Amino acid sequence: MFFAALVSITVAPLLMVWLLKGKIRPEESNPINRFLLQLYRPIVSGALRVRWLVIILAVLAMTVTVPLYARLGSEFMPPLNEGTILFMPTALPGISVTEATRLLQRQDQLLKQFPEVDHVFGKVGRAETPTDPAHFSMAETTVTLKPEEQWRPGVTWDSLIAEMDPKLKFPGMPNIWWMPIQTRTEMLATGIRSNLGIKILGPDLAEIERIGLKIESLLQGLRGTRSAYSERVTGGYYLDFQVDRDAIARYGLTVEDVEDVIESAIGGKNISQTVEGRERYPINVRYARALRDDPESLRRVLVETPGGAKIPMAHLAQISMVTGPPTIRDERGSLSGIVFVDVAGRDLAGYVAEAQRVVREQVRLKPGYRLEWGGQFQYLERAKARLRIVIPVTIFLIFVLLYINFHSVTRSLIVLLSVPFGVIGAIVYLYFLNYHLSVAVWVGIIALAGVAAETGVIMIIFLDEAYERWHREGRLHSMADLHLAIIEGAVQRVRPKVMTASAILIGLLPIMWSHGSGADVMKRIAAPMIGGMVSSTLLTLVVIPVLYALWRGRSLPAEAPAEAGAEKRLVPLENP
Repeated sequence: MFFAALVSITVAPLLMVWLLKGKIRPEESNPINRFLLQLYRPIVSGALRVRWLVIILAVLAMTVTVPLYARLGSEFMPPLNEGTILFMPTALPGISVTEATRLLQRQDQLLKQFPEVDHVFGKVGRAETPTDPAHFSMAETTVTLKPEEQWRPGVTWDSLIAEMDPKLKFPGMPNIWWMPIQTRTEMLATGIRSNLGIKILGPDLAEIERIGLKIESLLQGLRGTRSAYSERVTGGYYLDFQVDRDAIARYGLTVEDVEDVIESAIGGKNISQTVEGRERYPINVRYARALRDDPESLRRVLVETPGGAKIPMAHLAQISMVTGPPTIRDERGSLSGIVFVDVAGRDLAGYVAEAQRVVREQVRLKPGYRLEWGGQFQYLERAKARLRIVIPVTIFLIFVLLYINFHSVTRSLIVLLSVPFGVIGAIVYLYFLNYHLSVAVWVGIIALAGVAAETGVIMIIFLDEAYERWHREGRLHSMADLHLAIIEGAVQRVRPKVMTASAILIGLLPIMWSHGSGADVMKRIAAPMIGGMVSSTLLTLVVIPVLYALWRGRSLPAEAPAEAGAEKRLVPLENP
């Protein structure tokens, strides 16, 4: 915008001197412009005759738009189609390796049956890296999709996930559907792998789990909940070895001797590594699986005494199955648990408002416990807080620039009315497309405000020029004369206004048919501009001339004085 403004006041005048030569044809010679003038002249003339009706209709249009705006809903950002889907079902803690493998393979088979799916790759458990905090009961399946041109007719991103979800519902495994890159970013930033997460903070894991299970059951029946899962913070299964100190003392053993056997023979211990070219592999020593795959086998593990005797583990320790936390989360000095909620089919802000009301009414928190609503909703709240500052500042800056240009508060306010009238078309078009308000949409609305104000400025300039010329020539004696001056000034604005609106619409409409990564975000930015230019054009061509007539006509009579009228009738007789 800066360089466009710089070129318009430096290079453009020079090019006009060089290139605009020869016979310049009047605007009326262009058939399209002649048609626009013939169409617009009676419209603006009729609007000036029923000025108050036009104002009432304009206010009514703004009033009708308010309930549509309230029904748009809010979200942080539209989903960024990455071309892949991340499918994350979560089982209860304690699932066996065999069962997890079977479920993962079955899910991959079901996903591959959809014609839109190219290939599927599933993973369960934790990778050998400290950056992967996944527990064994959480599966992550990356579903790579074919190009959208190869999809079945009528299938969209949302409808495809809606079709997949019921076919992949397994008992005890709630599903979460999202995008791989976005999920990784969210998990690194907030620790939440769904678009909404409810953090429960408090001092006791058992109470945190109780609260989480209650919230999970409440949200299951809430409209918009595709799945809700409260992580079981105390539901992990462990084999607990309680060393009998009196027993080991009788055999001359220490606690360290017994735990060394537990660590090496059962858990495995790296004793060296082998180098194969550029590859390095650890050498791990432990019992064969058949000697350690059940509690009875573990009780028969032998521990060697200093005298060389072999004592079974059952004589030295009590082995029992206990439950405990699969993972322990700590946040802001408190233990925490998370309820993961996959929201679909409604706006995020509306869903959270209803969910907060339900939780507040039916979940009682003990002293020391609190809830935090995170994920995308956390970003949405931050964005709203910034927009509450950015949008008023934007409108104020537009007003300041208008006042610097016109040195008139009235003119500036008339032009500033272009902004709400432009928003009328934007809201109607967003409602028609079923788009939610998001950061991308507000970016488009802010851009629309600038363009709408720009076109309003041009109209005011043309009207002022016509008014000043008629006043200088002494032809303004009544409202009828003012109407003629306004019609003359407004008609000159038809071609540039239609050209401006057409250029924006022709440039942005193709975006609404685009596909692929980033298309959803671009559509949200373009939609307010497309809808807003339609209503802004109507405002600039119809409502601004009416407001200008009401402002300028305050000191003019409805009819011309008799002497002025007589003088005007005598003028043609004096000119033979």
